Amino acid sequence: MTQLPLFDEPSELAPQAARLAPRLAALAARGVWFGTSSWKYEGWLGSIYSPERYQTRGKHSRKKFESECLEEYATIFPTVCGDFAFYQFPSEEFWRELFDRVPAGFSFSFKVPEEITSAKWPSHARYGSRAGMLNEHFLSNELLDRLFHERLAPHADRIGCLILEFGTFPKSVFAKVEDFLAVLGPFLERLPREFRHAVEIRNPEFFAPPYLDLLARTRTAHVHNAWTRMPDLSEQVSLPEADTADFLVARALLKRGRSYEGAVKSFEPYERVQEPLVSAREGLRDLAMRAIRREKPAYLFVNNRLEGNAPTTIEAIVEMLEE
Repeated sequence: MTQLPLFDEPSELAPQAARLAPRLAALAARGVWFGTSSWKYEGWLGSIYSPERYQTRGKHSRKKFESECLEEYATIFPTVCGDFAFYQFPSEEFWRELFDRVPAGFSFSFKVPEEITSAKWPSHARYGSRAGMLNEHFLSNELLDRLFHERLAPHADRIGCLILEFGTFPKSVFAKVEDFLAVLGPFLERLPREFRHAVEIRNPEFFAPPYLDLLARTRTAHVHNAWTRMPDLSEQVSLPEADTADFLVARALLKRGRSYEGAVKSFEPYERVQEPLVSAREGLRDLAMRAIRREKPAYLFVNNRLEGNAPTTIEAIVEMLEE
């Protein structure tokens, strides 16, 4: 019997893409899904993306690139984290068109909208009259089910996980971790089980036994995250209690101590790695090895703002695994 490939066969790929595509497909077949945070980066042209695909009248078209590059991305990477979902509740039509653009073997993970995970709206102009106000829909199972889960249900088998990203809570919102867990626990217990859910925290003091115990009881994954105020990724990975579900999730976002704005200023347009972070690479490698050894899926996402170029970071980790 002829075995069909998990992903479409790539053709005429850019140099780095040609090196990565078969190796990432092989890892995905073993349950290790490496991807990036979003995909619309013109700094990847020539290494990941083929420049000629996005030309109009002999010139690069940003509009063509942004509307069509996902299709090329999906011939190289087996998965991606859709950060865009954090800012909206996409329509059923949007979801249908998005999934139709990629091959059947491709997996999406999405951030849950901030309408669910923001306890208090940031004091930022884009939030208008809500800026600085408490969010009445914080941890609303009803809203999440109606506007997110139900719309995604037809595509559930093509979703890696749904990530609940919680920004840093001030003491005025949650004085201690137990206060946060008192509202998080009932919410997690009511989540539909046809989806995998994972929790990402930004308060380092919350990364403690009570938090990990709650995730384990509710079969929710801890998102091992590299972030400016969190313990190093390798430190989180090394803690056995942080393995709280039957799947693994990581988001390598920032070097500890570096601000998001500082990373953007230093690394745009994300054409190359500028600062290799050995501990973050080792943490992701160890999670991949754990997933293979324990035969559980792992969804491992790398952001450009970690080192300067996410595909090259991923390629380095793949080489570490091969060694």
